[in-house]
Amino acid sequence: MTADLSARLRGVSAARARTAAASLTRTAQLLAPPVIAVALLLTVWQWATTAGLVPAELLPSPMRVLGSGITEREALLRHAVPTLTATLTGFSLSVAVAFLVATILDFSLVLRRAILPVLVVSQTLPLVALAPLVVLWFGFGLLPKILLVAFVTFFPMVVGLLRGFAAADPDAEQLLRSMGASRWRVFGLLRLPAGIPSFFSALRISITYAVVGTIFAEYAGAVAGLGVYMQSAKHVFRTDLVLAAVAVSSVLTLALFGFVALLERVAVPWVRVEQGVAR
Repeated sequence: MTADLSARLRGVSAARARTAAASLTRTAQLLAPPVIAVALLLTVWQWATTAGLVPAELLPSPMRVLGSGITEREALLRHAVPTLTATLTGFSLSVAVAFLVATILDFSLVLRRAILPVLVVSQTLPLVALAPLVVLWFGFGLLPKILLVAFVTFFPMVVGLLRGFAAADPDAEQLLRSMGASRWRVFGLLRLPAGIPSFFSALRISITYAVVGTIFAEYAGAVAGLGVYMQSAKHVFRTDLVLAAVAVSSVLTLALFGFVALLERVAVPWVRVEQGVAR
């Protein structure tokens, strides 16, 4: 009995080890191509600037950008905090409003036909022209940055949620209605769960725009933030500091994207399983 139990435990441990090894292999296969591509790009960039093919004042080498970023790390961190604060606040507002609007539009076909084209038109407005107006209307504080981030990230989430709600199984919906389920009951049991995967897909797209929206607002007018830092560095022709600030904004975007991907993995684990089966 004891020997049989020990054999079973060894089998479970071996299966877990194989699963962990397979997971590490998949992660390495996923990360290797972009890491190699970025490394090659940086190598070519460094070689071109070192060889004098590009003037250093126009395009400093990656090593110089890294050195300047390390030297100015305290200033970069000080300006990154307000950018991150505005991004997270604006994005949270955008998620809440997008969910509310998408739910209302899902319940009303008339409103969907009336409002959805307006939302599409709103996305044709150039952010470069809109950002100064928002700053002019609401001042140099946090509010214009929050509003611009919400404006930039709102539309993809509304569309993603509406498409997800519409992907609910029509036969199951018909069955629930034949059993006397109300519209709210059908929404809660069927349409809302069906919309979650599309919601997370839209969330991953939107979060990549959020930091850019904040920096646009800071460029238009603010007292602190990475956009303000980039503008100040540009005025004294410090392209190395501008690129260092760009690198910091890229790191922020990647970190937020990774957080959303991790959240999706925890919230809807069955989607990853289904995608793995489909492959």
